[in-house]
Amino acid sequence: MLYTYIKFGLVYTQVILMSVTSVKSVLSTEKVIQVLDQVNVSSFLDSWGPEEVIQVYDPISQMQGILVIDNTALGPGKGGIRISSTVTPLEVFRLARAMTWKCALADIPFGGAKSGIRADPYTINKVKHIQEFAKKVSPLTPSRYIAAPDMNVGEQEISAFVDTIGDLQSATGKPSKKGGIPHELGTTGFGVGVALEKAFEMIGESIGLPPDLEDTRIVIQGFGNVGLWIAKYMHNKGAKIIALNDYWGTIYNKEGLDMSKAEKYAYATSEERSIANSKLGTVLSRDAILGLDCDILVPCAVGDVINEGSWHTIKAKMIVEGANNATRPIAERQLFENRVIIIPDFLANAGGVIGSYVEYKYGTEEEAFAMIESKIKKNTEIVVSDAMDRNLTPRQVALELAQNRVLDAMEKNGRGN
Repeated sequence: MLYTYIKFGLVYTQVILMSVTSVKSVLSTEKVIQVLDQVNVSSFLDSWGPEEVIQVYDPISQMQGILVIDNTALGPGKGGIRISSTVTPLEVFRLARAMTWKCALADIPFGGAKSGIRADPYTINKVKHIQEFAKKVSPLTPSRYIAAPDMNVGEQEISAFVDTIGDLQSATGKPSKKGGIPHELGTTGFGVGVALEKAFEMIGESIGLPPDLEDTRIVIQGFGNVGLWIAKYMHNKGAKIIALNDYWGTIYNKEGLDMSKAEKYAYATSEERSIANSKLGTVLSRDAILGLDCDILVPCAVGDVINEGSWHTIKAKMIVEGANNATRPIAERQLFENRVIIIPDFLANAGGVIGSYVEYKYGTEEEAFAMIESKIKKNTEIVVSDAMDRNLTPRQVALELAQNRVLDAMEKNGRGN
């Protein structure tokens, strides 16, 4: 059952206490009621979590936020804050669950959590919204929740978050001057590159990829912080980046894009600065990128882009997920049956959270990149090898490893099934 109440603008939905049938009588804001009406939180519940689903609202700034703490058996819930006009409690829960598995697979002492602020990131004062969100969730951080950057949230906003909380350990991805290892250094994208390179080395030729990276054509969907650093990593390894896209469109060049010029169009916040206006190749629609003829596809934007309606257009032989929840289960099954291998998000894009752990224990940037390379290379080798031996998807093997680690911790804490 669920218990929901509002106090000083803070709406709590905590698992296992009582029903929500009378909640509307105590809510003072119609928008908050609408948020609660949009989701049946009990539909999320399973034996793993979530432990808490918290929805917050500030009537002055009109900030609407969601925090899901999924599972803390291994440590405080770790997960970024995203700002999106379409974010929902279900989306935040799915991302929090991915963080549970990601931290477990990376073997670091964090649990899974995630936050979302429902707003247009291009029209609001992001720092102000982050500050209001921090005030509402401050009782839970850093003891149960540690924040980080995510979609449309960078080191400036995270700096405001820790200042508002008054504790530098309340978030990672902080500016260097505050002892942080900013995600803008490319920790997540670097890790995706490591996973891609290792998987290519292990199974590339067996699934029909070229024998050398120099002959490999890579398509990257999304050209923000993650996509940029994957592109730079793989370009430096000699691979051809033949297409990039962002919200406004796709640029395609079968001979390979000039990355020294392309990187100037990363992080676009307007159509004028879009990679589609770079004049580096042929301009295509935004969604055309998934169906381009290539060897490896790296989705780095929003979730569920590879779905029931798009999987059949994909020509890549390997997909490496830079974005969380990029592939729907039914699409993954269909692609696997067609011998397309997917390196899952919570294995490939764990570089950010591994770097966060190094920051959390006051390590250096050099230590962060060394640990990212070591852990992701090792986990990719274990997962891909076992998947090939057992004829399973890499996601099935990775999930099995992560779940066993979380279950062991839950049993030690007296919370096992």
